Amino acid sequence: MVWTSHPVKRLAGAIRAPGDKSCSHRALIFGGLAEGESRFTGLLEGDDVLRTGQAMQAMGATVTRTGPGAWEVTGVGAKGLSSPKNVLDFGNSGTGSRLLMGVMAGYDLTASLTGDASLCSRPMNRVLNPLRQMGLKDTAGPDGKLPFTLTGSKALKAIRYAPPQASAQVKSAVLLAGLNAEGETVVVEAKATRDHTERMLQGFGAALSFKTEPGGAHEIGLKGGQRLYGLEAAIPGDPSSAAFLIAAGILSPQGDVTVENVMSNPTRSGFYDAVDLMGAGLGAEERGVAAGERLIDLHAGYAGLKGIAVPERLVASMIDEFPILAVLAAFANGETRVTGAEELRVKESDRIGAVVAMLRVNGVEVEETEDGFTVQGCGGPPPGGGLVETRHDHRIAMSALVMGTAAQNPVSVDDISMIDTSYPEFMSHMATLGADIRG
Repeated sequence: MVWTSHPVKRLAGAIRAPGDKSCSHRALIFGGLAEGESRFTGLLEGDDVLRTGQAMQAMGATVTRTGPGAWEVTGVGAKGLSSPKNVLDFGNSGTGSRLLMGVMAGYDLTASLTGDASLCSRPMNRVLNPLRQMGLKDTAGPDGKLPFTLTGSKALKAIRYAPPQASAQVKSAVLLAGLNAEGETVVVEAKATRDHTERMLQGFGAALSFKTEPGGAHEIGLKGGQRLYGLEAAIPGDPSSAAFLIAAGILSPQGDVTVENVMSNPTRSGFYDAVDLMGAGLGAEERGVAAGERLIDLHAGYAGLKGIAVPERLVASMIDEFPILAVLAAFANGETRVTGAEELRVKESDRIGAVVAMLRVNGVEVEETEDGFTVQGCGGPPPGGGLVETRHDHRIAMSALVMGTAAQNPVSVDDISMIDTSYPEFMSHMATLGADIRG
């Protein structure tokens, strides 16, 4: 079903950010592995996260919803995970499937994994290859794509691994396998990626070591055989979801948007750093701490933006926000250039190709490159009027709908169903701010 976002003069209001997706996945996984019971509030109840909870339950944990965003998890503890009776279907969730591949590697179990058409088209060898070095067995073909079956091992060997591409999911899968490996597992990152796995593992009682090499590489070490222990935690607000609301406030001619309880973590702040370089002038107010993460309220009003060359040092910390950054670039004065973002080729869609197509169909001049794109800003509202092919990608769909709130003409998308995977309240939150989005 086609949905269309119509231009409006004013977007205003205060929205509480939905629970962070990355932290929500990890909370259910770590709680499911831990000794005892964990309680979480503010958990994101998108389809991706719910499927992670279902997978943990299928392998022996008890996962119970006690209210809106409130969940209790009783972990398997020393008993360990067991083989699920049925195929684990991860839907569209790259995070849940990849993290759990790492977890399952260290247990004496066999599990079959699958997902939707988008997930089954994504390469998994970058996760499988280091896990195979540790002792995981699998039935994946040469392309490493789902569906396939994994067989874990109680005799995993620790490795020292340097991912060829910056990826928090690969790092996390290897560290989680390392929980049950013999020896110390070390991951060496040339560029730091989001560190929720490390922070939350420590919250659950694990000990990790950190070292920065002279060349700037980061080492994370984790000794095998450690136990996790249940805890109570509030899930911080998702900066990636908040980015859409903040962008809407920046683009609105009379914008006055506040997003509350947003996680402020340097490994996730690249989008906000980039839009400040473009001239957004965001406001921020301290709100305290949740689950070891700093919280802030963010405020955005209309701003005339200028194009920039996005510093490559920011790329890893804004890898999910490039679609909405591209929308802001379309409204800016001058050229915005993105390089070093080849990771976008293997997200929910080929996100570079999807971003370029989204802008072109709405009258924006944009050039595609192997590791990014270059946008010629319109110096104001772009023409709009296009029908965007979302390619089963929630971030493309939400970005296009934000574009439509301030473009010269309405912007349409071919599907919104996948938005529920990460931000089920997106449409209601946009309506609260005053957006006019209709099916």
